[in-house]
Amino acid sequence: MRIIAIAKRVLKELLRDKRTLALIFIAPLVILALLSYIFNVNTTTNATIGTVDVEQTLRTTLDDTSKVNVKTYGDNESAKRALADEKIDAIIRNTDGDLYVTYANTDVGKTNVTKAALQGALTKNKMTQLAKAVKTMQEKLPAGRQVIQSSMSSPTIHNSYNYGDGNSTFFDKMMPIMIGFFIFLFVFLISGMALLKERTSGTLDRLLATPVKRSDIVFAYLISYGIVAIVQTLLIVGFSVTLLHVEVAGSIWLVIVTTVLIALVALSFGIFISTFAKSEFQMIQFMPIVVIPQLFFSGLIPLNAMGTWAQWLASILPLKYGASALNTVILKGGDFNNILGNLVALVVFIVILSVGNIIGLKRYRKV
Repeated sequence: MRIIAIAKRVLKELLRDKRTLALIFIAPLVILALLSYIFNVNTTTNATIGTVDVEQTLRTTLDDTSKVNVKTYGDNESAKRALADEKIDAIIRNTDGDLYVTYANTDVGKTNVTKAALQGALTKNKMTQLAKAVKTMQEKLPAGRQVIQSSMSSPTIHNSYNYGDGNSTFFDKMMPIMIGFFIFLFVFLISGMALLKERTSGTLDRLLATPVKRSDIVFAYLISYGIVAIVQTLLIVGFSVTLLHVEVAGSIWLVIVTTVLIALVALSFGIFISTFAKSEFQMIQFMPIVVIPQLFFSGLIPLNAMGTWAQWLASILPLKYGASALNTVILKGGDFNNILGNLVALVVFIVILSVGNIIGLKRYRKV
């Protein structure tokens, strides 16, 4: 009977906590629905290939290949500009009968599609030439033998990569996003828990009873935990580059600046969310709704393949801008001007959340 009585008490307390009930019954459904949408929105990988001085038959065969589009350029410089501007995913250039292929390689899936399409097109062309040679041999044996020999030869393919190498994997594409996400996750959790502990222990109430301004408290927390967040950021970036061998095509300093801003956004966000939580458990409850969607809409799946509502949702999530900046620097070698818009967006989030924190503390000031 004692066990039943205790169980009833726990169950009644649970039923009174609407936030916990929502976390148990509704949050998993929301997350699963988002997962289903994200991973079903774009099930195919298409590649756009730029060609320079490539013969018409090979261009036509490539263009007829499923999932491949072909664009023709008059010179290699214009093709390189198109590759840098992400208008194409690879360049095929014919020089003295050899094919020189340059891959952006920021998306391993598109690199593999290009390689398979090129090999398939060369094989198909070879078979077509062989069939013509056999027909010629039937008409005139000596000439036919010479044509067969020429049709059996294939151009040599020389591969080069703007990012990574031929051993690059899908994980290399994900790594910049994962760096930003884990920095955001742990700083958010630690900062939120810290302020919550100050509240539940009564320290914050005593501090608010003094003439100290709410803004002083918020900025003090941002400075103190900001130092910790910066150290954590440097450790994560250093570990990723040195031990995980993440290749940074751009400046490592831009990576550090971006990740520090992500950490400061997460710090401000964690403090802001903690003002709505009454316990550590409730703080954890916010994570599936506040933190997990940040990963889904950070560019893990191309946002331009999603619906308008998904793109709008991504635009109000700070990690989308941080991940975009990291992708630009790490994978594409972008400079400061290329990520300036994303950095400004992160600073705007820091300002808005800091103001929200100052206003949020007002509810706890009793004097």
